[in-house]
Parts: sequence; C-alpha cells; structure tokens
Amino acid sequence: MIEVRQLVKRYGARIAVDGLDFTVKPGAVTGFLGPNGAGKSTTMRMIVGLDAPTSGTVTVNGRRYAEHRAPLQEVGTLLEAKSVHPGRTAYGHLRALALTHGIPRRRVEEVIELAGLTSVARKRAGSFSLGMSQRLGVAAALLGDPETIMLDEPVNGLDPEGVRWIRHLLTGLAAQGRTVLVSSHLMAEVALTASQLVVIGRGRLLADTTVEGFIAESGRGTVTVACSEPARLRAAIAGPEVTVTGEPGAEELTVAGRTAREIGQTAADLGIAVYALVPQAASLEEAFMALTGESVEYHSDPGAPHTAGSPAHPARSPV
Repeated sequence: MIEVRQLVKRYGARIAVDGLDFTVKPGAVTGFLGPNGAGKSTTMRMIVGLDAPTSGTVTVNGRRYAEHRAPLQEVGTLLEAKSVHPGRTAYGHLRALALTHGIPRRRVEEVIELAGLTSVARKRAGSFSLGMSQRLGVAAALLGDPETIMLDEPVNGLDPEGVRWIRHLLTGLAAQGRTVLVSSHLMAEVALTASQLVVIGRGRLLADTTVEGFIAESGRGTVTVACSEPARLRAAIAGPEVTVTGEPGAEELTVAGRTAREIGQTAADLGIAVYALVPQAASLEEAFMALTGESVEYHSDPGAPHTAGSPAHPARSPV
C-alpha cells in the first residue's frame, strides 16, 4: 500500500506538488494521470525517496522507503528506462541489483525470461532500443518479488505485443493482491488496464475514484435517439449546454447534455414515437480532457497551419 498525506514539494517559488492526499490500495491497478507538468514524476520520486518532500509524508507498506531494510523487496519501480549504465549487460545489471539485496541468481534468470530478454541478456544495455530498455526496467522492478510495483510510462517504445504483455502483467500482479501504480498518457491503455484512478493537475488532486465512476461523473456521454419527428424533438430538448447533431431529414439524432431518461420523457410528453434510445458512455480520454483542461500547462492549436519555422517545419540555418 502507498499512502500519500498532504504531500508538498517546492522548488524555489514553484510548487510542483501541492497538498496531495491519496492511498493506492492492493488488489487493483491504479492509473496515475495528469497533464505534462502536473507533478506525477515528482510524486513518484518522493515515494521512493529520490526527492525529499517539503512537507507531508509518503509511506510504502507503513514505512518511509528509506526505512525498509530491503527496499527492492518492498517496492519495485521503473521511473526512467534509460537509467541503466550503457556498458553493462542486461544480466550484469540485474545481477548487481540482486547482490545488494541477497536475491539469488535464479531470480535474475526468472525475470529475464519473464521480460522476454533471454536472447539479449548478455548484450550491453547501451545498444537496447527504448522498448527493450523498458523490458529491462520492468525486470528490475520485479526482481525482488515486491508487494508494491510502481511504473512510470511503462509502455513507451513497446510494440503491440509488448503493450499487451504489460497489460496482462499488471492485471495479473493486481489479481495476486499486490499494489500497482502506473502512470501513462495513453488513455485507451489505462482504460483497459486500470480499475482505479488518481488524477492530478498543477500538483493538486483532481480525482481519486474508479475508472467507471470517473467517466460517469464527467457527464461527457452522448445519447443516440431515433424518432418519428426529429426536428420537433430537437427543438424541445435544446438548451445552452445541449448539443444536438444529425443529418437534416434523418430520423437519428446524437445528443450531448441530456440523459436518455430526459430525452425519452420529453418525447413521450410530446407524443413523439421513439424507435431507439441508446446511451453512449464517454471515453476515458474525453473525461480526462474535460477535467484537466484548465490544468494543462502547454496548449496547442491542432487547427493551426504549419509554416516555415514552426515546430513541424523548423527553419533551416543558412549554410
């Protein structure tokens, strides 16, 4: 279990983490979400003692990370895939970690096989792709067979097979009763993997709930309705926060801002025949964007044209 209590981290005048308070419980995959600059990496670094809190506390299994006699056997972490010395082989890196914690050689061989690194175990880590480095980082996180696993963007650089492997690995660890905290910008993957969410923005807690509850609370879902008099129904359900789309003359409308119950009741009151009334839940990405829109540090304009000197077409210096 990871317990974060009123955690604050300041860098001079800048507040990176601002009074965070949440608990990551065993038996579930918890997604740790937030825009760039939200404070996710800083929080994860404080959990394992790489950064000291300005105030507040954070414990793993009831103790600060530094108080565990064998921390690698309490919490396994992947915070930076390329942090391995490039001159070490995958086997050498894991063996060195194992020796510091009294972990037997056979466990090194087990995690190498688990991570799909058997064929490259004797190769230097400096030659690894990002995907292979991620696999090595996950192997290191699992080396001590810890009860708590914390991974920062573990699917970056992985091919589809690797992404699928991570997904099944994390859900399998949670099913064993372990505590799993994973950050990712890939909302579709989080939706498939996590059951719990902790969402932060500008260092503050925005949500601590289930994935289903988070999506439901966003109110971003739509309702597809097919009826006998779409124009009349459209006029009846119109409102300042209601969006209705549909082809002119078509029976089917898509409505955002009204529930299926509200639409059905309005149609019944007007005597309009309804042929279909289908709620469509919002995606995790839509719910996330709705909640964190004001917390995004860097905004881009997807409709802006690319011009010379823009990031997409940087201007060339004269030779």
